[in-house]
Amino acid sequence: MYAFDFVKPATLSDAVAAMEQEGAQALAGGQTLLPTMKQRLNAPDILISLNGIAELRGVRREEDALVIGAATTHTEVARDAAADYPGLAALAGQIGDPSVRNRGTLGGSVANNDPSACYPAAVLGSGATIATSKREIAADDFFQGMFATALDDDELITAIRFPIPHKAAYAKFHQPASRFALTGAFVANFGDGVRVAITGASEEGVFRWTEAEAALSDNFDAAALDGLTLPAKGMIGDLHGTPEYRAHLVAVMTRRAVAAAR
Repeated sequence: MYAFDFVKPATLSDAVAAMEQEGAQALAGGQTLLPTMKQRLNAPDILISLNGIAELRGVRREEDALVIGAATTHTEVARDAAADYPGLAALAGQIGDPSVRNRGTLGGSVANNDPSACYPAAVLGSGATIATSKREIAADDFFQGMFATALDDDELITAIRFPIPHKAAYAKFHQPASRFALTGAFVANFGDGVRVAITGASEEGVFRWTEAEAALSDNFDAAALDGLTLPAKGMIGDLHGTPEYRAHLVAVMTRRAVAAAR
């Protein structure tokens, strides 16, 4: 790990000002950033810790949506979102292990956009809105490929607004060592339409399975997916699974999510 300066602002405005410095990088839970720094794959000059900023934490209901602060940990989401959005809470409770869940944050995971992370599927599958220090970004515009998002270098996620569906669930095929999703499917039924978001499968990161959305919007039942498949082209292939295997898992996990939706 290279030498760096550490700044811990107490307010969002102070954090935004600190991020304007050359070489600055935000630090949330640090579950990806710190390991890459230790391997000298990332070398920020200044780390801006967001953990002491109270306005970035918490879960609150606002009419038909759940607003979650970017620095809210996975454990807090699993606990505090359960009453209003049980599908999202259940997803948060499956992330990593207790150590990861007690340190990792919603905003950090979404900003990092790991192709196998769980939260991007919930954000995209819910049709959420990402609030930042500069603007609001729709989920459909936010995710732009593997580890790529619409965020500017000095832009911070402040909160994410999740519309609350009638029913939702997440089904995840765990990679047993990392607890990342080998493939995961988040399904949300809003009554007037269904959204299906897939993580862990595509070389382009999280994506919507539009054919499944159309079928489930007509009939929200796992049987509606019979005969639907995805091509293996563009799916991740590695020592854990071939592209064909992941394409198959997409359909399997989507069916399981539909069956589990409450």
